[in-house]
Amino acid sequence: MVAGHRIAFEGFKGLLHAKIGINLLITIAAVGATAIGHLEEGAAVLVLFSFAVYLEEYAGERARRSIEAMMELRPETAIVKGGEGEREVPVEEVKVGEIILIRPGDKVPLDGVVEEGSSYLDQAPITGESVPVFKEVGGDVYGGTINKEGFLTVRVTKPVGEGLLSKIVSLVMEAELRRSPTERFIDRFSRYYTPAVILLAILVAVVPPLFLQLPWEGWIYRALIFLVLSCPCALAISTPVAMVSAITSAARNGVLIKGGIYIEDVSKARVFAFDKTGTLTRGQLEVTDVLPLRLSEEEVLRRAASLEVKSEHPIGQAIVGAAQAKGIDPLPVEDFSAYTGRGVKGSVDGTECCIGNLRFFRELGIAGAEEIVEELEALGKTTLLLGCKGHVMGAIALMDKLREAADETVSRLRALGMKVVMITGDNEIVAQSIARKLDIGEYYANLLPAEKADVVEKLSEKYGYVIVVGDGVNDAPALARASVGIAMGAIGSGVALETADVALMNDDLKALPYFLQLSRRTVRRVKENITASILVKALCGALVFPELMSLWLAVMVGDLGLTLTVILNSMRLSRLRVD
Repeated sequence: MVAGHRIAFEGFKGLLHAKIGINLLITIAAVGATAIGHLEEGAAVLVLFSFAVYLEEYAGERARRSIEAMMELRPETAIVKGGEGEREVPVEEVKVGEIILIRPGDKVPLDGVVEEGSSYLDQAPITGESVPVFKEVGGDVYGGTINKEGFLTVRVTKPVGEGLLSKIVSLVMEAELRRSPTERFIDRFSRYYTPAVILLAILVAVVPPLFLQLPWEGWIYRALIFLVLSCPCALAISTPVAMVSAITSAARNGVLIKGGIYIEDVSKARVFAFDKTGTLTRGQLEVTDVLPLRLSEEEVLRRAASLEVKSEHPIGQAIVGAAQAKGIDPLPVEDFSAYTGRGVKGSVDGTECCIGNLRFFRELGIAGAEEIVEELEALGKTTLLLGCKGHVMGAIALMDKLREAADETVSRLRALGMKVVMITGDNEIVAQSIARKLDIGEYYANLLPAEKADVVEKLSEKYGYVIVVGDGVNDAPALARASVGIAMGAIGSGVALETADVALMNDDLKALPYFLQLSRRTVRRVKENITASILVKALCGALVFPELMSLWLAVMVGDLGLTLTVILNSMRLSRLRVD
């Protein structure tokens, strides 16, 4: 009565709503066992099944605790700085635009922008990054991260319910509700399976005594064992417990998965299609070569930086940054003129100089260095010439910087059996250069956003499931057309969080092999769980008729033992980490 009253209540409540569930099967088994004199076995069935139910609830509670732990990352109060001094208030009362103070060791309460100070922040709870990130004036900070050392003054940019942490929590919760095809099939199967099992158990109990004149008690007992063995507890949780474990584990490693369906799709994929700019590369030009002709290398960079110091163009900013990195100070410039798409002119420390592309120099009638430009541009580099007094003084080559882990990631994906393709809007020469560096055999260049989507469509027709990795904004058509779209750097892009099927919270490409392995292992765990559930029950069922299986043992092995095995097998997914 103590162990079974709740089970019986749930079973009959379901029956009143025309639903025949697992609780009803167990109730019938316990009552039937008692009726034929096996009181202790009826009690054992209820006690053991109650423990199995507890294990199922524990598995679900573990996932909920993971979400609650994420929510607890954000402190309940914030220190607000105002005209009346400092005051500690609940985070719900802090308004956008207010200034909050974050001391060393404090958790950041809300999303904001640094107004004063600098420090390293531990963003691992949000992005999975193992190395703290340096933040200074103008840098974005996120609620739930931890201030390691400095004192920060932060202006709040988002209220408590709209910050990055809140978005992550809501997305994880929604993902756990989105069922994979396998989960949906198991659900449909269980609805028809349970009534069929009851009917079969009735036949086992009735047919032999009526038609073969065999003893009623023995066959009713066998029917009750069969009923208990047929309870699909382990089968019902075989898929969802693995999917939930994978989704929550991935979130802790900085990978947001929008639902179990994407885990299954990634496990089936054969192709990774990468955007170039902002994905394989940083989308930031850097100076790779400074070639002196009539001036020293330092003087070429000094005069080029002097002319570009007023420029807002990425090329100009990259040249100025390279000069600053070498401690080269710019010279004063007079009579400055900019020529859109070609270059700039000005008087540098009293000497007329210019910097620009080969077309600009031809327009100015300055000859020379054509071979150098052609040689560098053949390597996929953007090349500018520096000229003074009508002569070419040097050349500066720039190139988009590869992400640190790009080469390693492509190699690991290929080692995992994936074909890697690059799709880019950049020109053929640049695309070829990047593809050669990363050993990517197939690439598509000069593509507009719609054309990228067409390439993805063709890849899908040829290979089936295709994964597209992009920055989540410019690559939206290709991401939408892919079997699974993965957006990079979602920590800085609300659009990526909303539109992608999977979002990487930082720019770490190493999360991609991790996600591929996690997906494959999750699907493998699901198959193991389902196979074990069917085989163990079939084996136990075969032992029923020669009377080698008792009622309590059927629950211990075929229900409680299987449920525990399925849960422990699924929990192994949390061991996988981004490395």
